[in-house]
Amino acid sequence: MSEQLRRKGQPGRPDALDTRHTGTPKAVGIVWGLLILNTLGSAGAKTIIPLPRSLIQMVTMGALLSAFTLALALNLRLRIRASAYVLLLTLLLVPSVISSMYLESGFGALFRCTRLALFVGTLWLLSRWWEGSLTFVRHHIRMYFAVLGSVAAGAVISPGAAMPELYGGRLVGALWPLTPPQIGQYAAVIIGLTALLVLGRRADRASAAVIIVPSLVLLALTHTRTATLGLLIGLALAIGSLLLTSAAARRFFAWAVVCATVAAVAFSSALQAWFLRGQSQENFSNLTGRAKVWDALLAAPRTVSEQLFGVGLGDKSFGGLPIDNSWLAVYHEQGLTGTVTVATIFIVLGGVALLRPPSLPRACAIFLITYCAIASYTEAGLGDASPYLLHLAVAASLLAAPAATTLSTPMAPGRRLPRLARGSEVT
Repeated sequence: MSEQLRRKGQPGRPDALDTRHTGTPKAVGIVWGLLILNTLGSAGAKTIIPLPRSLIQMVTMGALLSAFTLALALNLRLRIRASAYVLLLTLLLVPSVISSMYLESGFGALFRCTRLALFVGTLWLLSRWWEGSLTFVRHHIRMYFAVLGSVAAGAVISPGAAMPELYGGRLVGALWPLTPPQIGQYAAVIIGLTALLVLGRRADRASAAVIIVPSLVLLALTHTRTATLGLLIGLALAIGSLLLTSAAARRFFAWAVVCATVAAVAFSSALQAWFLRGQSQENFSNLTGRAKVWDALLAAPRTVSEQLFGVGLGDKSFGGLPIDNSWLAVYHEQGLTGTVTVATIFIVLGGVALLRPPSLPRACAIFLITYCAIASYTEAGLGDASPYLLHLAVAASLLAAPAATTLSTPMAPGRRLPRLARGSEVT
């Protein structure tokens, strides 16, 4: 009965993973999962069963090739939708290729350029199904929850390998080499998106709890401050965008303020200990040594070409140490041209989000944009194929104008978009 009500556009029991209301092929979810597999990376903690890095790289690159091939098979007529986001990523390829051709970062730079080109090409092919719906949000939640499932399984099988002393007892991937910041990022993103789906009545509370509660536990075990701050600030801004139109958002916001106040008073010492992670004030103030790397990178001499286009796509390190800042990593590898391009991405996505009327897709987009902006300060990844570019791609899909807006008659909620609406696609 509830399914019939939902199909008629009347209130019914929502399903956290229901995507049948869209015209998107199910295989698109497979493509999205392959893109996520490609961006998991090959460096991290030691796994229970040692996995050669060459094998992991072969799997991740094979996933990208499979994603591109499958996306091309789904979109043989090469129908795409105009997307400022993917266009800017395409422009980002220009400084990447120019700087990588000098081979300052070795032949691996050209390989990374090829990878970025395939990544962007796959997003162009998928843009056909970007219509402002929550389809890609649900794919995002499913796939990353599966990744977190592997992390939880590794923790159950071998707690020692999952929380090694090398990482200060923080949770890592014991089955697939994932670092604490990676796990924290995945957990924070799906917690935020799922919470917003509940507020928008697009997910029932029982299904959402199955996702949110374990993810919160994993996030706490990673002791990842950036992910936690990104989650809290992103949710605050996203829910704030719904306050004027959603009574549920107003109630949630009020309860969140009360609970946060009580927690801050009652558990201040415990929260402070968790936040410091046993570090000294000096180590905390220089961001666990990151500031020293940043200062050295900015002080290094550069030619005019390196200032404009960078030294080529590398492993996001300087002097053998990780840069851990997206803006400095882009400046180092793609120069001022790349930095301006990435800044333009945030300006465009943020501007479009502000101009959209209040809605659940807009709130989800605001959350993802905010999270990526906060994480960019202590994490690298905005200049190369990475989970952060996938988060922003989901935001772009949410902000895309529905293909049916050109129709003169309004469509009842919950109805399928007619196929003739695809005539607005750019070929």
